[in-house]
Amino acid sequence: MQFSRQLRDRVINGEITTSIRFWKTPHVMAGGRYRLDPGEVIVTSIREINFDDISETMAKESGFTGVGELMKTAQHGTGHHIYFIRFYFKGA
Repeated sequence: MQFSRQLRDRVINGEITTSIRFWKTPHVMAGGRYRLDPGEVIVTSIREINFDDISETMAKESGFTGVGELMKTAQHGTGHHIYFIRFYFKGA
C-alpha cells in the first residue's frame, strides 16, 4: 500500500491503522503484506463501504482532520468502489 508523504511516518509509528480507498477493484487483501520501508503494512481486514458510511471518526482514524480533507486526498482517479482497510505496521 502506498501512503502520501504526510501520512507515512504516522503509519510507521502506529498512529494510523486504517485507510479509506477509492478503487475500481481491491488492490490489497486481508492477510497481505505490503512493503513500506523500513518494514511492511499487514492488512487485517478490507470491506467495501458506501459513501454515506464514511464518518468523521473514520477520517480521523485514517490520519485526516475530517471527511473533507480525506476526500481531497482519497477521491481521485476512476475508482467507484470505496474500501475501508484496517492494518498494522511491522518493522523490519
